[in-house]
Amino acid sequence: MSAPSWRRWLLVLPVCVLGYLVIVSGWAWASFDDAMANADLDPEAQLSARQIAILTRVEDPAFFTHSGVSLAPGQGLATISSALARDLYLQGGDFSGARGNLQRLYRAVFACCKEVDVGRDTMAVVLDARLPKSRQLALYVSRVYLGTDGGVQIRGLPQAAHRYFGKPLAATTDAEFIGLVAMIKAPNQFHPVKHRIDYDSRVARVRALVSGQCRPNGWFDTTLAHCPG
Repeated sequence: MSAPSWRRWLLVLPVCVLGYLVIVSGWAWASFDDAMANADLDPEAQLSARQIAILTRVEDPAFFTHSGVSLAPGQGLATISSALARDLYLQGGDFSGARGNLQRLYRAVFACCKEVDVGRDTMAVVLDARLPKSRQLALYVSRVYLGTDGGVQIRGLPQAAHRYFGKPLAATTDAEFIGLVAMIKAPNQFHPVKHRIDYDSRVARVRALVSGQCRPNGWFDTTLAHCPG
C-alpha cells in the first residue's frame, strides 16, 4: 500500500472508531431498561464493609471513584462496571427489534475482538451513569461467574459460598471470602475442588495483596505472580 493510502487510513480509522463508539453509547443508553429487565438480585448479595474492601481491592481498586473504566494498578482490562455491563448487555436476555440486531452485532464483535474492542467499556460508562455504585456492586455479587461444579454453573458469590463452603456468604470467614474472590479471575483454573494446588497458590497471592504485603506491578498485573504463593 502506498504512503498516501496509509495516511488516508490513519485519518479514516479514528473517525470509524469514534462513530462506532457513538453508536454503541446510544444503543446502551436506549437499551438500559432491556438490560435491567434480567438484573435479578440474590437476597444474600449484601456484603459487609470488610468484604467490600476485599472485593474491590482485588477486582477494581478505583470502583467507587471511576466512571466505568479505570487504569488502576492491577486492574487489567476490566472493571466491575465493565464486567457487569458485558453480563447485562451482551450475555443476558435477548433484546427485540433494532436493539436486538445491534446486540447480536456487539456480541459477535466482542467474541471476536474482546482484547481490543472498547465497546464494552463504552457500555460500562453508560451503565455507570445510570446505575448507582451500590446497585452495580450488588448485581455483580449476585451474577459473577465462579466456575462449574458437578456440572452446575455457579453464579454469584452467595451461591459459591453455599457450594464450596456450605454456608451463607455472610457467614464466611475472611479467608473463605478471599478464596471466593481469588477465583474470579479464572474460576475453573483456580477451582477449590478440581485444581486445589492452583487454587491455594492463587489464594495465597491474593491474601498477600489484601494484607498489603504485595502490590501489583502495573496496570496489567492481575496474576500477582511475584507475590508469595
